[in-house]
Amino acid sequence: MDGKQADMKKWEIGNKTAGIVPPIDDYSSRRRWEEESWRKISESRELLPIILTSYERRNLVIRAAILEGLSLGKGQRQLSRELSVSLQTINAVKKAIAENSYRSYFERSKKDRKKKKYSAKSASAKTRRRGASVRTKYGIIHMPR
Repeated sequence: MDGKQADMKKWEIGNKTAGIVPPIDDYSSRRRWEEESWRKISESRELLPIILTSYERRNLVIRAAILEGLSLGKGQRQLSRELSVSLQTINAVKKAIAENSYRSYFERSKKDRKKKKYSAKSASAKTRRRGASVRTKYGIIHMPR
């Protein structure tokens, strides 16, 4: 055990003892601290059941099952039926294998998806309606003057 592990404090949760993640000041970057903290948390058999919700545990198990199924050569549609997950989830795990990092579709949508292309006309080039605008139960109509 290195000095950082020796300095790690213990605290009580009910009748269980869990190690606290190392102090962030001991690391040069937040990313290194997060990686080391995750390593310690994932090694703990007592801590994970306490801090993960049933939804998060299910997601982890499903992703691991998808990973295993893909490595065994199962098809995407077969995995989708067996595990009751979308093809989108299976594709996200396939991309995680290639990138060595899982990102959800929501996270990917921020950067990876193509942005919508609109027509060449600018917003200021809209045609101007003539006449008075009258609101009806069917919408706004333009009455000639």
